[in-house]
Amino acid sequence: MSADQQSGQSELGAALVDSLKLVSMEHAIRVAFQEKTRVELAGPFWQDYTRSVRMPSQWDDGDAWWVNYLGHPIHGAAAGYVWTAHDPKSTASEIGLNRQYWATRWRPLAWMAGYSLQFELGPLSEASIGNVGMRPETTGWVDHVVTPVAGLGLMVAEDAVDQFFLKWAESRVRNRFYRASMRMAFNPGRTLGNLATNQAPWYRKTRPLTPR
Repeated sequence: MSADQQSGQSELGAALVDSLKLVSMEHAIRVAFQEKTRVELAGPFWQDYTRSVRMPSQWDDGDAWWVNYLGHPIHGAAAGYVWTAHDPKSTASEIGLNRQYWATRWRPLAWMAGYSLQFELGPLSEASIGNVGMRPETTGWVDHVVTPVAGLGLMVAEDAVDQFFLKWAESRVRNRFYRASMRMAFNPGRTLGNLATNQAPWYRKTRPLTPR
């Protein structure tokens, strides 16, 4: 345990490093599966990047609904879980009808908002890697709003599922494969966040996969 964790202070540097890992994974997926992204990698980097950074003038960005309303909340929640992994106050707050949990949710929300802004417009963004935004119709407010706001909603939902369903299910299932599969399927944001923080995708700090 680090000195920051022992003192209850967030580890900003470690959160930044793991967020860099997360954004690298996400861009690697984009490059691997999106031909339009690979095509835009050619050309003058800085000139194309500066032409791609713009303030949206519309809500929609032309992406499929599942990208905007499923994919972006998951990647927002993943960024939020990266933050909570390095913020003892957020990590220790278990979901429930208690003030402590809800009082700490602004921390991952703020981190998700900053992460989303960088992902859309920063030096390691869709604007710089793939030149999203060079055409005005490819940028919209949807990502800037949905990623942090729906990401927080998904985090809360995943926390609830983990606390009230997965714990119950795991008390009845002892098979490691089934337990790991349930954790990943029902907590996709946490799964991605775990990978970015060098943990197994099914990792839970207080619940080892193998039942005792």
